[in-house]
Amino acid sequence: MKPGIGARVPPFRVMDVITAANARAAVLGPGGPAVLRMEVGQPGTGLPEGARLAVEAALRSGDPMGYTEALGLPGLREKISAHVLDWYGVEIPSHRVAVTLGASGAFPLAFLAAFEAGDEVALAAPYYPPYLNILVALGLKPVVLPCGVETGFQPNVAMLEALPARPAGLIVASPANPTGSMLSPEALRELAVYCHAQGIRLISDEIYHGLTYGKPAASAAQFSSSAVVINSFSKYFSMTGWRVGWLVLPEDLVRPVERLAQNLFISAPYASQVAAEAAFNCHAELQGHRTTYAASRDVLIAGLQRAGFTSFPPPDGAFYIYVDISAQPEDSADFCTRLLAEQNIAATPGHDFDAQNGGKYVRFSYCAPLPDIEEAVRRLYEFAHPPL
Repeated sequence: MKPGIGARVPPFRVMDVITAANARAAVLGPGGPAVLRMEVGQPGTGLPEGARLAVEAALRSGDPMGYTEALGLPGLREKISAHVLDWYGVEIPSHRVAVTLGASGAFPLAFLAAFEAGDEVALAAPYYPPYLNILVALGLKPVVLPCGVETGFQPNVAMLEALPARPAGLIVASPANPTGSMLSPEALRELAVYCHAQGIRLISDEIYHGLTYGKPAASAAQFSSSAVVINSFSKYFSMTGWRVGWLVLPEDLVRPVERLAQNLFISAPYASQVAAEAAFNCHAELQGHRTTYAASRDVLIAGLQRAGFTSFPPPDGAFYIYVDISAQPEDSADFCTRLLAEQNIAATPGHDFDAQNGGKYVRFSYCAPLPDIEEAVRRLYEFAHPPL
């Protein structure tokens, strides 16, 4: 039988790293050394206390927690609207907010609503792998813009103007996965204004907002009425397994996204939406998490440098460091395999993020508990300086 277009989608390789790390932990057993999880962007902090209490109360109330409206509970959409006003000074009516099945569920909704099969959509490399993989699965054509340290790992207008044809869309992420790099508000404004003027749909991934270290974060909603903004409760709000995110939509895409959501997902889980609404009242706890990530960032930067891994820019946000290991004698996949085998540290090779140059890079996540990061830097030094 002939397979469908989705059969051509590459794997999300970090999931293979998770599998390998789980297998290593099983071999070591409960009495062995811990496998330190630096391969995935999953906060080690867990559900905010206020969100947990809200879900408990809803369960005790006998609420059947059935389907919600496809675009989400009205109260949660209003909370998101108020959040956008509070953080960015932009009034977005709640009817332009769509609650989604995580950011992962938001991407196909946005891409299907905004683009036609065969459209070209530009994105910077390195990139979050599902951007490219979802585009391919939907019959869209990714146009990769190679970016390096010299461009802050971010795209710019000159790159778009240099393309042989104008793309239908541009995906930006600030802070970005895997680099932690950010667009300045001025740079984001320039891209947003250019895309709007040229009829290029801007998709702005803002899921790491709230997790920045000195640089201001701007939203595309501040600069463009045609941009689509994607956010999530997984990172700053520490709710990965609850699978709830949101879209801020331009007027022309609200009803298309609603129709798509009705048919593809029905709605995000009711209990998750209850937790998400309550999480907006937990900023004191969540800011404490950010403080811990900032400390872990400093520990990992210093530890990498002490171990001899010095070729990386300090991340502006998120909780990743993207390290150039081209001075090493091996490819990043082999490097990570050896790191797991010798020091029980799980890290992600760069192949996931950049098909052309990923073999030269490794991504380390620092959202695990701080003691784990402190132990990881000790092991990294041993890895780089084995006893004779």
